[in-house]
Amino acid sequence: MASLKQHTLGGLNLKTSPLNNEGQILRALNVERDLNGAWQKRPGYVTYLGTPDNAQVTSLFSWRQNDDTLITYRKSGGTLYYSTAGTGSWTIAGGGTLTAASHVGNIVLDNVIILGDGTAATRHSVGTTAGAAGTSFTNTSGAPLAEHFSEYQGRVWAARGTAVMGTNTDMFYSTVGTATDWTTDSSSIRIPGAGRINSLYKVGGNLVPTKDSGLIFTFDGYNLLDNSNNFGPSSPYSIGSFADAKFFLNRRGVFQHLGGVPQLKSTPVEKQIFNNAGSGIAGTVFDNAPGVVHKYNYLLGVGTVTDDLTSYTIPDCVLRYDIRGDEWSNWKFAHRPYSFHSYRDRVGIDQLVFGDNGGQCYQLSGTATSDAGAAIEVQLMGVIHGNSLEEKDWRYLRGMFNPGNKAKLQISLSDTFTPRTLKWQDLGDARDGVVEYHFPNGSRGVFLFWKAYEFSDTSRFECLGFEYEAELVTHG
Repeated sequence: MASLKQHTLGGLNLKTSPLNNEGQILRALNVERDLNGAWQKRPGYVTYLGTPDNAQVTSLFSWRQNDDTLITYRKSGGTLYYSTAGTGSWTIAGGGTLTAASHVGNIVLDNVIILGDGTAATRHSVGTTAGAAGTSFTNTSGAPLAEHFSEYQGRVWAARGTAVMGTNTDMFYSTVGTATDWTTDSSSIRIPGAGRINSLYKVGGNLVPTKDSGLIFTFDGYNLLDNSNNFGPSSPYSIGSFADAKFFLNRRGVFQHLGGVPQLKSTPVEKQIFNNAGSGIAGTVFDNAPGVVHKYNYLLGVGTVTDDLTSYTIPDCVLRYDIRGDEWSNWKFAHRPYSFHSYRDRVGIDQLVFGDNGGQCYQLSGTATSDAGAAIEVQLMGVIHGNSLEEKDWRYLRGMFNPGNKAKLQISLSDTFTPRTLKWQDLGDARDGVVEYHFPNGSRGVFLFWKAYEFSDTSRFECLGFEYEAELVTHG
């Protein structure tokens, strides 16, 4: 006998069988969870400051000095720019000539910022007490050429990285208590094993050097330990921090590192990272994909990907991991991100900015419904099967949305799980907040696929879930 059942919406999962989990989502483009657990359209963004050049923005970072002065920085072309409080115009920093197309790393110790790109001279700026604090940089005498920096036990640690060919297997440390003295009590430690050092970060109270071979080591100030795995970051620019955890991209997926062996987090979206069709993340993108943690989201720019389950292609895809909800979705910005940065502004609000390939930066905005004027495409797709592979006589479907949205709903009945070759039937728009459909007699199938989609630069979209009525068909 037919009965009314609820179909709640889970997270994006392209790996495990949807037959094991009613509510599993096969497509989740440009959506995030709201407080009630519904899927809603993600925030849009606006332009962030101007375009001092037309080069790719390879690095974005900020420095809050001891007197609460805030400066944001961008590296594009061969030039370092700064903006006072993140609102002033981009201005070329004194001593800001660096290597074209390089990435810039930095760290702050005792109100001094030190930075480098691994090719040009490492340099620093003293905060608060200097008249040009943070706006002009001086070459740091004795400091190694370095791109990767970390502060550990009162010292700056630095490694050259992979910007140039060579051994690049040493991590150097400054004299304790200073970022500018690299002679008095300064030396280096050789990191063994294959590959070159490609990142330095802290986890679990230890310093962690990694290599582009994936090797991970742990240094506690006295002993260097080999973690005996190769799950380290392939792209140092993908590393994002959440409390004491680090998230990053490896060629086997996205990992979370809390110390010891990193834990794989990306199984649900594995088919977008690598797959048998070879349509996952492009090989070279693994080396330089940008990532960031903003609030409870880990965002990772991976370029164009196509999963081999639904054959759905997402140009300029941003993989989004909801740390709090432990689930995935896909974002696609109108402008591909080549660098990310999350920082807290002068009024205490967390801001996310990113840079594109043409010299423009953008800022995520909770009130924006477009991507700097471009419409945002939203798609949700799932399958209803009632936890049974028996054929069903479908009677009724109701979809619940927010009133005033511009979404449309489609369905497709199928006896086989073939999301690549479905023939869709339009049920109309969802602007009233409810879409109801009574199936014609004889509407039979094992699976009811559904798709909600919107393409708008003005409205908000929210999908709360579905109710349906179906009766199992008895044969024989």
